[in-house]
Amino acid sequence: MPLSSQPLRKLGFLTIGLFDEADPRRGHESTLEIIELGERLGFDSAWVRHRHLQYGISSPIAVLAAASQRTSRIELGTAVIPVGWENPLRLAEDLATVDVLSGGRLNPGVSVGPPLHYDRVKDALYPGTGDDEDFSHERVRRLLGFVRGEPATDFSGVEGFEVFSDRVQPHSPGLGSRMWYGGASLRSACWAGEQGMNFLTSSVVKAEESEDFAEIQLSHVREFRTHHPDGDRARVSQGLVVIPTDTASSEQRAKYKEYADKRTPRTTAPQGPARMMFAPDLVGSSAEIAERLYAHAAFREIDEVAFALPFTFDHEDYVQILTDIATRLGPELGWRSRH
Repeated sequence: MPLSSQPLRKLGFLTIGLFDEADPRRGHESTLEIIELGERLGFDSAWVRHRHLQYGISSPIAVLAAASQRTSRIELGTAVIPVGWENPLRLAEDLATVDVLSGGRLNPGVSVGPPLHYDRVKDALYPGTGDDEDFSHERVRRLLGFVRGEPATDFSGVEGFEVFSDRVQPHSPGLGSRMWYGGASLRSACWAGEQGMNFLTSSVVKAEESEDFAEIQLSHVREFRTHHPDGDRARVSQGLVVIPTDTASSEQRAKYKEYADKRTPRTTAPQGPARMMFAPDLVGSSAEIAERLYAHAAFREIDEVAFALPFTFDHEDYVQILTDIATRLGPELGWRSRH
């Protein structure tokens, strides 16, 4: 088996946090329990997805605030917050607050672009200003500035009994270096590097110069690092869907295979006008998955992962998958828990 350039240094996982509309607490509690399990298993990070007007986590910062009080070590990330839904100044306040509450463990991942189905939601989200909103990279740049302590106003000082700051409070000094950008194109990779952010790659990329997923993702990693002040030391995390079956029951293995088989056709060619490429789900024993990862050109250039959990599985399935990742797959990739 070929070896990657370096052992896997950070092992994380990503969950969407689905829930039943009739019992939303149960789904949110399941997500928190999974994060707690991740900490016990030694994972370095746990990440949550973001869904609006769906049956998944709509407020990841609130969920991670709760998780911060039920854990003490594991890093907590968002992958990703679409800032088109957010006011950058208010989001900066929320991020800094949760980072302080967590003891500096927050890793906010963000992305740009108009909200999904924007024409149908803009009057509710931005009544009267929907056509004037800026959904470009500038929206994230504003967020970065506020998080990093740039002035938000020209007023500070004392007014009566009130004391005012000219920058977002609380200010969490280390948070600016833990901001991530979720990108799927060369342009995104370049921009994230220029801003000194960290870079989140996933199981989706834009087919611009190739139709080979690994080649495309590798080009993004290199483009990002070329433009980042830290060069080859700039942080990149890969987020493929990984489903080890080492301790799975026969019923679970059948479920996992069916899930992956249904999603395989979309991985064979670029999809839609945007020519998006999807990576195949990696299902099998930890040894088999490790071999496929070592053969993946982009994986060989990173030392951090946030493996994505499948969307629609049951709680006990996630327990089995996470346990196998931490105890079997991680060690196969050279990872060792430092806790």
